[in-house]
Amino acid sequence: MVETAWMARRDEPVPEEVERLLATVPEWFGRPESNAEYIADARTMETWTVRDAKGRVVGVTLVAHHFPQSSEIHLAVVDREVHGGGIGSAMVEAVRADLRERGTRLLEVKTLGPSHSDPHYARTRCFYQKMGFLPVEETDLWGESTPCLIMIMPLRQGADPSVQEEQQEKNSAT
Repeated sequence: MVETAWMARRDEPVPEEVERLLATVPEWFGRPESNAEYIADARTMETWTVRDAKGRVVGVTLVAHHFPQSSEIHLAVVDREVHGGGIGSAMVEAVRADLRERGTRLLEVKTLGPSHSDPHYARTRCFYQKMGFLPVEETDLWGESTPCLIMIMPLRQGADPSVQEEQQEKNSAT
């Protein structure tokens, strides 16, 4: 197998491509109602893509920005034909670098928790840990039979400057 150096870049919304890619990996994305939500989200969320040499989208990541200091990988999906070839890593690395430049401090991802025995999601958790995400909490956010694992990746070290300034102002006033 020839190794390809994949490039992820911020892109325009590609909901049709998200729909196509989700269909290639039903063992991860097999719930029609959830897929419909991802496709709708792909119309409005920040979108990162990886394209092959012919310009075909082979990976998509949707990013949500909750607060200036934290963002979330809402969806990451890679075409089955090129699974395991570095596309997911390229997307996470590109998003991480961009968020660091913006001053974001934390990147979050949610995935199926380890108390569920699904082997596909065991691979997903290993991938995210390899990329630098740390498991923080397993909750019943998605229901009792679908445990949600919240994982966090620190993007910057040190205290938040705005919090430090606020504390200095309080100290000066006393």
